[in-house]
Amino acid sequence: MKKALALIVAVLFVFAVASVSFAAEEKKAAPAPAPAEKKAAPAEKKAPAKITQVTGEVTAVDAAAKTITVKGKKGDVVIAVDEKMMKDCKAGDKVVVKYTTADDKNTAKSVKKVAQKKAAPAEKKAEPAKPAEKK
Repeated sequence: MKKALALIVAVLFVFAVASVSFAAEEKKAAPAPAPAEKKAAPAEKKAPAKITQVTGEVTAVDAAAKTITVKGKKGDVVIAVDEKMMKDCKAGDKVVVKYTTADDKNTAKSVKKVAQKKAAPAEKKAEPAKPAEKK
C-alpha cells in the first residue's frame, strides 16, 4: 500500500511539473503583444485654434515679412498674411481681420475691407444776399 501511495504521489508530482513547464512554453511560443510602435502620433492634441477678430485701420504693410499692422481698439496687432491678402491691403484701409494665434504668432484667416462711410456732401451755404445795387 505504501508503494502504491508513493507511486501516485510521484505521478501527480510529474504531472504538476509538466503542466507548469508546458504553460511556460506556451507563453513563450505565443507572440507577446508587440510593444506599441511609435507611429507618427500627432503631437499633443491641441484644442482647435481660437479665432479672434480685430477691426481697425491698416497702419503698416511689410511685404518682406508678409505682415500687416492693424490699429484696433485694444492697440496695434501685427498679423501674418498671405500674398493675396497683402495685395488687397494698403496703409489707411479700414479692415476686419479674423486671425488665429499659435506660438505667439498671429495668422490671418480672412481680411475684408470695410466700406468707408463717405462724408455727406457739404451743404452749400447760402451766400448772404447782396444788397441791390442802386442806379
